[in-house]
Amino acid sequence: MAVIVHCESFDVALQTGPDIADISGPLARAVAGSGVAQGTLHASVVGSTGSLTTIEYEPGAVQDLKDAIRRLAPPELAYAHEMTWHDGNGHSHVQAALLGPSLVVPIRGGRLRLGTWQQAILINHDNRPRRRTVEVTVIGQA
Repeated sequence: MAVIVHCESFDVALQTGPDIADISGPLARAVAGSGVAQGTLHASVVGSTGSLTTIEYEPGAVQDLKDAIRRLAPPELAYAHEMTWHDGNGHSHVQAALLGPSLVVPIRGGRLRLGTWQQAILINHDNRPRRRTVEVTVIGQA
């Protein structure tokens, strides 16, 4: 059986961080368009102030995550990055690095294998609105 490798990307407009968007739909469409029945989906956000993870995408959990991100790397602290660039987003880089830029999800039966209350999310950590590109690679067999 041949291995299928399907690549695509999509953009998401996000507000000043931390701002969070559910990207489960676009990821599921990538899987559907790939023809892969069994394999994996790898997604990666382009840029050093964005991250990907999963959560139950409901208002309370989303707010809890935003609050936790702010506690991990508060914007009001001094960051060495800002001494170099003077752009005020040192916290954004640290927050994104702690969560990571990528996500891998199994594909089973032609569908993403996520839990009932688990959605894939994209996070903008930057101190300004950003249009984020997510690169997707689906690998597997039909």
